[in-house]
Amino acid sequence: MTTAHAYIATSLDGFIARPDGSIDWLVPFGEGDDDLGYGEFMSDKGAIVMGRNTFETVLGFDNWPYTMPVIVMSRTLGPPPDAVSDKIEVTDKSPADLMAMLKDRGIDKVYVDGGQILQAFMRDGLIEELILTRVPVLIGEGRPLFGPLDEDMPLRHIHTQTLRDGMIQSRYIRR
Repeated sequence: MTTAHAYIATSLDGFIARPDGSIDWLVPFGEGDDDLGYGEFMSDKGAIVMGRNTFETVLGFDNWPYTMPVIVMSRTLGPPPDAVSDKIEVTDKSPADLMAMLKDRGIDKVYVDGGQILQAFMRDGLIEELILTRVPVLIGEGRPLFGPLDEDMPLRHIHTQTLRDGMIQSRYIRR
C-alpha cells in the first residue's frame, strides 16, 4: 500500500492557519537559509496530496513550488486555472481509494498537506509519519491541525530537535 506522510507547522497554540486561512504568521520563520528538513522529507515522495484550501493558498504564491504530481482532493473545486491545469489532478475519491489508485500508479509514498485532508487521513488510519514543527508564536484562534478521531491514534516518538528561531520539530510514526 502507498503510505502517507505529513510535514506541517503549527503555532504554539496548535493552529495551522488563521480563521481566514492566512499563514502570514509563518513568514518570519521561513526566512532562513535552511529548509528545516523539508528537502530530505520530500526526497522519497512520489506525489503531493492536498485539499482545496491548501491548493488555493499555494495558488497565491509567486511561483508554483512543486515539480512532482499534485492531487487536490475536493468535491467543490471547479476546473483549475490554466496556469496549473497540467500540474494538478483533482479527485473526489476517499483517502483509502486515492491511496489504492496511487499504488496502482507505482507511487510508494505521498506527502499529505492541509488541515482537513490530514485530519481525514488520520481518521482513516493512513498517516504513517508525522513531522510536526511547533513555531513559537501564539495566534489565539484559527484552523486547528488536529480534529476529532473515532479512536486514539498511538504514535511513537522518533526524534525532537530545536531549530533556528526557537522552532521545535518532532518526528512521529504510527504504532
